[in-house]
Amino acid sequence: MSEGAAVAGADGALRCPWALSTADYVAYHDEEWGRPVHGDQALFERLSLEAFQSGLSWITILRRREGFRAAFAGFRIAEVAAFADADRERLLRDAGIIRNRAKIDATLANARVLAEWAPGELDELIWSHAPDPAGRPAPRTLADVPAVTPESTALSKALKKRGLRFVGPTTAYALMQACGLVDDHLRECAARGAG
Repeated sequence: MSEGAAVAGADGALRCPWALSTADYVAYHDEEWGRPVHGDQALFERLSLEAFQSGLSWITILRRREGFRAAFAGFRIAEVAAFADADRERLLRDAGIIRNRAKIDATLANARVLAEWAPGELDELIWSHAPDPAGRPAPRTLADVPAVTPESTALSKALKKRGLRFVGPTTAYALMQACGLVDDHLRECAARGAG
């Protein structure tokens, strides 16, 4: 078996090897990761969580997701955009999230920018950067999965140009993977093509 190839889980199903370390990862991998996500609120949540993940393991974010949802009003853009200084201070004290000042400030700033957009505009912008799946062979091992692509670089630039923060090319690619713009489940993974 190749290093980084799909691995059988306890149930015998082949999965991407990163998914097998915890039950939380198995559920996320099987039910969410790589499946299409649409809607401005859902995409704002994913974009925010990917930004918070920067420099951390995804499991740290995944296990605090409900805390993030509670702290950020369910990621309802208009509500987060209306957060005042007292809300910012509350977030900086909230042990249920990652208390990183720069990431909190970016999330609040991003909500304020997005509150000015037309409904569906975030969804349209993000999905306009989805690559043609026909031009992307299924990865055989984790080594075949990139961290950045031309499309994620273009998405990052488009988001930054529109005023969003903490949306570098690596974060943009993680968003593309998580939201199903690309299917980076390994070729032998049972979840490949499930989206």
